[in-house]
Amino acid sequence: MIAVLQRVESASVRIDGELYSEIGKGFLILLGVSAEDNEEDATLLALKISKMRIFEDSDEKMNLSVNDIGGAVMVVPNFTLLAGYKKGNRPDFIRSARPERANELFEFFCNYIEGLVPSVARGRFQADMKVSLVNDGPVTVSMDSRVLRGQREI
Repeated sequence: MIAVLQRVESASVRIDGELYSEIGKGFLILLGVSAEDNEEDATLLALKISKMRIFEDSDEKMNLSVNDIGGAVMVVPNFTLLAGYKKGNRPDFIRSARPERANELFEFFCNYIEGLVPSVARGRFQADMKVSLVNDGPVTVSMDSRVLRGQREI
């Protein structure tokens, strides 16, 4: 499972021109689910994200978590994070989970992280979303559950 974590001042999702969800200060998470992922991958990432200290304290050091600042998390499903690009110029998505399984793990991740952070908003699975954000920093961290499992190096 891949998560691209962005520290934001605000973020929103629009679907069919209508505001679907929005947050203030916190994290925008683009979440990609691979065919080999399971609930353990979602749990590991959610736990790590909830404790990531990448918000600045009074000394301007990245020392605070989203919980410490009372921030929010927005989770947006994004299967293209698992794009294969080694051959040719058109990406393939062979590594991505099938839609039914990907949605199941997306929902599991969202439900799990809801118990760990102050507030959670979501994008909608398989929707054509327009995602807006004000990136703070910018601070962007790419996370892979396989790294957390010790199965891959950064």
